[in-house]
Amino acid sequence: MNFVEELKWRGMVHNMMPGTEELLEKEMVTAYLGIDPTADSLHIGHLCGVMMLRHFQRCGHKPLALVGGATGMIGDPSGKSQERNLLDEETLRHNQECIKRQLGKFLDFESDAPNKAELVNNYDWMKDFTFLEFARTVGKHITVNYMMAKDSVQKRLNGEARDGLSFTEFTYQLLQGYDFLHLYETRNCKLQLGGSDQWGNITTGAELIRRTNGGEVYALTCPLVTKADGTKFGKTESGNVWLDPRYTSPYKFYQFWLNVSDEDAERYIKIFTSLTKEEIDALIAEHKQAPHLRALQKRLAKEVTVMVHSEEDYNAAVEASGILFGNATSEALKKLDEDTLLSVFEGVPQFEVAKAEIEAGIKAVDLFTEKAAIFPSKGEMRKMVQGGGVSLNKEKLSAFDQTVTAADLLDGKYVLVQRGKKNYYLIIAK
Repeated sequence: MNFVEELKWRGMVHNMMPGTEELLEKEMVTAYLGIDPTADSLHIGHLCGVMMLRHFQRCGHKPLALVGGATGMIGDPSGKSQERNLLDEETLRHNQECIKRQLGKFLDFESDAPNKAELVNNYDWMKDFTFLEFARTVGKHITVNYMMAKDSVQKRLNGEARDGLSFTEFTYQLLQGYDFLHLYETRNCKLQLGGSDQWGNITTGAELIRRTNGGEVYALTCPLVTKADGTKFGKTESGNVWLDPRYTSPYKFYQFWLNVSDEDAERYIKIFTSLTKEEIDALIAEHKQAPHLRALQKRLAKEVTVMVHSEEDYNAAVEASGILFGNATSEALKKLDEDTLLSVFEGVPQFEVAKAEIEAGIKAVDLFTEKAAIFPSKGEMRKMVQGGGVSLNKEKLSAFDQTVTAADLLDGKYVLVQRGKKNYYLIIAK
């Protein structure tokens, strides 16, 4: 497999130094990509870079994932309008471990293969580096004029940030440049990968290597992923879509991919899965035949959910989706854990009722009219129950005065009521 060709048809090449392709054809190359450890989980904004490393390893090359412990303590001005919070060492180490576990789903860290992936942290080689040493080793090789010319610096200086650019942030490109130099000298790393906003920092590194020891290194960046409407990818109303199930449940994760537009699905399936060109072309053709079936979105959601979580989580997410939109059974409903249940019924009208009243046994008609305003009157509810239009936990209500007890509580505290086909209500027993 040819790495550059693979990325090109997937739409994952933004910029590339001349000679990169020739180098990759000649030998097994070591490349690195930096990840900012500002949280103990990656989010889907990181996924394009991680997939570059995955394809790189699949093409027989050696990927290094660099966790920016030192640079994470400072903050990168690229694409940011304000300085970021600085982290302490304990937090950084914790974040690093969590990120490595997540990366293990995409990269092979464990085998004996010569191209197995490795995780490195720039804090390890920066922590004992004195300022004087840094000024001598790195600072004297790069001119301020060279640094000033970078887009990331220019944008911050020309009014995008109210308070300009701190010295700390200005030196960021030298720090990242030194990472490249260090990995070149210690790991024979000749290529740096990253998002298009990193081009300035990467080329500073290449320039530093050239000026310090005449080495020849290369760079390849991917476009920043956006949505078709130009808005930022990976953000929802509730914030980032995380890879860690503690922050984004597998159900919500699956739903995010399932609900992307047709145009986005066609781009994303190339970027975020390892499906072949033939498989993707066939899926796109199938989708165009019957767009309403959403074949692209379904396959995209499946591939990414299985890769990030597991087959089991994917099946549970599909089953959970069927509860709201399909003909799922009460069995499927009872299987849901509390987080997924609340995710599925997010936005559904909710009513709180004293748990003791349900434990004592309460008639459905009293519960759904007096305690929770699901029906405006008992007469209306009676009519609807007779017509078979009311369900309790996905089972048709046989009689309007049926007793609801603690045995009907899902996860010990929820009752799901359905009025007609599409109107759901959640009663929470407190």
